[in-house]
Amino acid sequence: MIADTRTNAGLDNIATFKKLHVFEERGDRVVALATAGNLSISQSVLTLISEGFDANGDGTIQTINTVPSMFRAAQLVGQAIREVRRVDGESLEQSGGFEVQMLLGGQVRDGRLRLFQIYNAGNFIEATIDTPYLQIGEHKYGKPILDRVVTPETSLEDAQKAALLSMDSTMKSNLSVGMPLDLAVIETDACRVSTKRRIMKDDPQFSEMSHAWSEALRDAFVKMPI
Repeated sequence: MIADTRTNAGLDNIATFKKLHVFEERGDRVVALATAGNLSISQSVLTLISEGFDANGDGTIQTINTVPSMFRAAQLVGQAIREVRRVDGESLEQSGGFEVQMLLGGQVRDGRLRLFQIYNAGNFIEATIDTPYLQIGEHKYGKPILDRVVTPETSLEDAQKAALLSMDSTMKSNLSVGMPLDLAVIETDACRVSTKRRIMKDDPQFSEMSHAWSEALRDAFVKMPI
């Protein structure tokens, strides 16, 4: 999972905030949550699922670290979104709208590795063999490489490469997406984060990859017949 860190409320109000969050209990569970949309909604949801709340109205406090499965984790995030809407939704709708989307991926012990996309209303879908990746936020510039490259058989190494190049393409075409980037890799049955990187603007590995990709595209363009 990969996310940028740029947020903006207009061209003269740009800031850096973390959008990729990892919850890890080694040997028991690892969950990664990426956010897009209204920052205040995202932060409120993160607080609820971290500190806990009565999601079912029965007096039981649940957190992302106590739910028994990834499906229940997706439900908890959806319930947190609905709780934020209940408290702040009316005022947010009056001042620009209630907009948030999230990607939730990971594994709880004895369950399988799963990936969900959670919407404004708190409902969600799951990645499948037919749709092996999910994307939120600004995606139109970086989506083509994912569509052409990513399959259920794609290795983790190639998946990282595709995600980084997809983000690089997006940043070159959209000023609302920017460095640094956060990357987290979760391997099946590891119940921990295998790789966690913050990629800064001057990262030599990312710069080399970006340059090589640009050169490869130019070369392919020159050789392409009309």
